[in-house]
Order: sequence, then structure tokens, then C-alpha cells
Amino acid sequence: MEEIKKLEELRKAKEEIMEQMHKVIIGQDAIIEKILIGLFSGGHCLLIGVPGLAKTLMVKTLSQILDLSFKRIQFTPDLMPSDITGTEVIQEDTVSRERILKFLPGPVFANLILADEINRAPPKTQAALLEAMQEYQVTVGGKKYSLPQPFLVLATQNPIELEGTYPLPEAQLDRFMLSIYMDYPSKEEEKKIAEITPFELLSEVNKVLDSKKIIEFQRLIRKIPVSDYVVNYGVNLVRSTRPNLDHTIKFVKEYVSWGAGPRATQYLILAAKAKAALRGDVNVSISDIKEVSVDVLRHRVFTNFNADADGVNSDTIIKRLLEEIPE
Repeated sequence: MEEIKKLEELRKAKEEIMEQMHKVIIGQDAIIEKILIGLFSGGHCLLIGVPGLAKTLMVKTLSQILDLSFKRIQFTPDLMPSDITGTEVIQEDTVSRERILKFLPGPVFANLILADEINRAPPKTQAALLEAMQEYQVTVGGKKYSLPQPFLVLATQNPIELEGTYPLPEAQLDRFMLSIYMDYPSKEEEKKIAEITPFELLSEVNKVLDSKKIIEFQRLIRKIPVSDYVVNYGVNLVRSTRPNLDHTIKFVKEYVSWGAGPRATQYLILAAKAKAALRGDVNVSISDIKEVSVDVLRHRVFTNFNADADGVNSDTIIKRLLEEIPE
């Protein structure tokens, strides 16, 4: 009974968050909800979209509404690991005159991190961020420093410009719970955006939650039970993306080089739990699995040359599987 009350509290909180976001962001409701699914699941998100779609503004506004610390890191080819994790500096004690090493935390020490154009950073810097994402800590000078909780990385990639970039390795892509594609706004939404003068003062937003409450909701979502029926569907869907299995559907064998791994199954179930929880529901259904499947699997299904030649991408594969896999 207590869990039902908390789920209702989460549903109302989501509505209030949306209301506050609309003071600053026009449209993009589906994108905001997906980011909230990542946040309340404790999973990082990859935002893919052309420049000018208000990705930075969206994340910054969300941090104000949730009363979370926010840092934006602009990734560049010359960015070093210490530029994001922090570094040790020598300081002299004014009394003893003894020189000691003091750690100065980098911008990764915040609740909400916007890693802008993450694929522009060299592999060593990406590896430093990977440790933060996976272990919720950074290692500097052999010492481990814990990151504040909750901790969420929202990384952006520009899909139209690949010069001077370092494509994210599959191991790091797999650490992102969701890969969210941001499209252009509708005509009506763009008309409203056009009426706003650039750089004008933004509306004040009210705080809806805090870090303590967010962590409480994260624990609640992980406790939500899921029926074997729904879990089996999720497992079958993920396994159907793998071309090397005997029962794999023909078009997967033809177009896919590597399918999604077991982590995808975990994230698929967890995202479906969060989807249900955000509407105040304790029952996770197959429709919840279907609604989050493209964002969970998009960056985990790797197509081959045949797919490129025929204009088939991972989204196409997943949508066809959703039609083929029986419930």
C-alpha cells in the first residue's frame, strides 16, 4: 500500500516537472519523459540530434527543477582526462611549511552532467568518463573519489558532422541506458519558438524534487515486480537481435553483424518499470517494453554492409522485430 502511494506521488511529480519544463521548453514532451525514465532508473542517456534543438537548455532547466547540481563539459580533441575528473595540486601548509597534495574536483563532480559532443574527445578522456559512468567514482593519483548521488550523464552527439571525431566504442555505447533521437519540432511548435527573442530572460521555474527524493524513487522503481510473461517477451526480443542464433529471423541474419547483449535485457526491463511508474502504475506490461525498446536497443544493434546498401538501420530492424516477435 505504501508503494502505491509513492507511485502516485511520482506520477504527480512527473506532471509538475512537465509543467515547469513547459515554461522554458516548447514541445519535446516525449524526449523529456525519456530523460526522466533514465534519471529515475539510474541510467545514462545519449542524446542524438542536430545543433539548435535546445538540448543544453533542456538539461539545465531540468537540473533547476530537480534541485540538482549541473555541469556542462564541451568535449574537444585536446581535452585531457584531468580536465573532467580533476587534478592534484601541491599546496604548502602555512604553519608547518609542509607541502601536501590536494585534490581539486573537476566538472564531473555534479549530479547532472551534460557531455556535449562526447565523440570529439580522444579515447583516453572517454575512458575516464566511462569509469565515472560505470563505477560512480574517479581515480586520480591512485586514490578513488566518489561522485555525488544521484549521478546522471546526458551525452550529446552531432549526427551530421563526423570530421575530427572519435566514434564511441561499443563498450562505452553499451553503458548508456537509452539512445534518444531528437527530431525537429513540429510547425506549430517552431512558430512559437520563432516568437521568442533569442537570449531573452528565461521564465523562473519552481523546484519539484530534490536529490534525496530522486534516490528514493530510484529504489522504488527497482522493487517493482515484473511478471514472467513480460520478462520472457523482453528476453525473446533482445535475443532475436543476435544473428548467430539458430532461431534468428532471416532479415536479422541478413542485416545485423552484432546484436544486443544481456545488459540490454536488464535495461529494457528497468526502463519499462520506470515507464509504468511515471504514470503511477505498478503493473509493467508488454506495451511498456515495446515503447522503450527502440531507445534501449538502437545503439546496441550493429548493422552490416548489406544493411547500409539497402538503407536499413538499427531502428528499422527493431521495429520489424516488434512486429515479428509474438507476445
